[in-house]
Amino acid sequence: FGYPYKRAVMAAAETFDIIILGASGFTGKHVLKQALKFLNKNNFNSIAIAGRNPSKLTQTLHWATRPDPPPSIPILVADTTDPLSLRSLCQQTRLVLNCVGPFRLHGEPVVAACAETGCDYLDITGEAEFMDRVEIGYHEKGVKNGSLIVSACGFDCVPAEIGLLFHLKQWVGECLPNRVEAFLKVESEKKVVGNFGTFESAVLAIADLKEMRQRRDAQAIKRAKPVIPGPFPKGKTIEHQKKIGLWGITLPSADATSVGKTFSVLTENPNGLPGLNESLETVEKRKVFWSSMKPVHFGVKLGSKSLLGIFGYIAFGIILGLFGSFSFGRRLLLKYPSIFSLGGFSKNGPSEEEIESCSFKMWFVGHGFSSNEKLAANGNSKPDMEVVTRITGPELGYVTTPIIMIQCALIVLSQRNNLPNGGVYSPGIVFGSTDLQERLQQNGISFDLVSKSKISS
Repeated sequence: FGYPYKRAVMAAAETFDIIILGASGFTGKHVLKQALKFLNKNNFNSIAIAGRNPSKLTQTLHWATRPDPPPSIPILVADTTDPLSLRSLCQQTRLVLNCVGPFRLHGEPVVAACAETGCDYLDITGEAEFMDRVEIGYHEKGVKNGSLIVSACGFDCVPAEIGLLFHLKQWVGECLPNRVEAFLKVESEKKVVGNFGTFESAVLAIADLKEMRQRRDAQAIKRAKPVIPGPFPKGKTIEHQKKIGLWGITLPSADATSVGKTFSVLTENPNGLPGLNESLETVEKRKVFWSSMKPVHFGVKLGSKSLLGIFGYIAFGIILGLFGSFSFGRRLLLKYPSIFSLGGFSKNGPSEEEIESCSFKMWFVGHGFSSNEKLAANGNSKPDMEVVTRITGPELGYVTTPIIMIQCALIVLSQRNNLPNGGVYSPGIVFGSTDLQERLQQNGISFDLVSKSKISS
C-alpha cells in the first residue's frame, strides 16, 4: 500500500482495508451503508464488519443493501470487553472505524488495540473526556507504532473544524480575525427524535465533568497557546445575531475543544504536521495552506429563530445538569429518556422518514480587523470587519456523520503517506490541508461565503 518498511510488519496479517466495528448499531449501520457506495473505488477494495452479534450484523448488511442482495462481506466477532478479539481485529485491517458508543465506556480498549498493533483508527465520538483520556494514554504509543488515531470524525467535530478553516480562508491579505462564533440550527419538516445512544453519552458526560476538570487543572495535557491579535472577547451565553436572524445559546460541545487542539498543535508546528512520506509538492501545499490559517477565539452556539426556543434548550440543560450529577438521577434519565428530554430523545431513535426530512445549517460569524494598522489605531480595539460563512447539509447524526467518516477513511486509505506517521490528533490538524472539504462538497455538504463587510468601529 505504499507504506514504509516500519509499517510492513502488519502486511502478513492485513486482509481488509476497513473494518467497521459496531456496524449493527444505530449509527454504525448508516456508516456501513455509506461505505458500500465507495467499495472498489479510491483505494478501497475490501471491507469487513464486526461486533458481538453475528446475527444482528447479518441483518444490518441486508438493511444496508436493500432492495439489492447483500455482497459477500466477512462478518467478524469482536467484543470491547475482550482485548484478544480486538487485537486480532486490528491485525486484519489497515483501518478501524469505531462506531461503538458510549465511547467513555467502550472506546478505550479499541484505541489500545490499534495503538499496540500500529493499526489506524477513526471514530465518531463527541465525548471530550474520552478524547482527553485517549490523548494522554495513547499518543506516545501511537507515534512509536505508527498508529494514527483521530476521534470526532463525524458531525462532532468536522463541520466545526473544516467549516472554521473555510471561514479563515476568507480573511485574506492583512485582515486579522479575532473571534468566530458558530451558530448551529437544525431544521426539519417533522419533529425529529434523537437516538438513545446520543442521550446516554450526554448523561454520562455530566458525571465525568469533575474528573475532566481535575485532569485539566493538573495539566496532564499541556498545550501551547496561540497568540490571537486583538482583545479577548467578552462572550455572551445568550446572543442575538441579527445578520443571520438567530438567537444562540452556548453549546457545551467538543467542537471548541477540538479547534483549540488544532491551533495548539499549529502553534508548535506552523506548517502543519509532516506526513509519513510526502512528495515535495504535497509539502509545499501543506505549508501554504497552514501559513494562511490565523488562530481565533472560537465558540459554538445552538441556534433558534425565537427566544422561546432558547428557553427550551435551557430547560433541557437544567434537567440534564441536575439529574446527571448523581447516580440515581442518571438512572432515571436513562430509564425515561423521552420524559426527561421533553420528547427530544427516545430508545427507538428517529424513523427513516424523520432522518430524510432533517437538515442542518451552521453559520460562522467572524469579527476582526482589516489590518494591523486598524488594530493599533483602535484605542478600544473594536473590530472593524465582519465575515459570515455557512455550511449546509443533510441530517447531522445519521447522514452527515457517515458521509464525513467515510470521506475521512478514504483519505486515510488513499493519502496515508501525506498524513502524520502516528499519534492522537484532532481531525482539523490531520485533514485540514487535504481535500476533505472538496470531498464533502461532492457528497452533499455545502460551504458558502455569505458576506464580507466593514463594520463601524
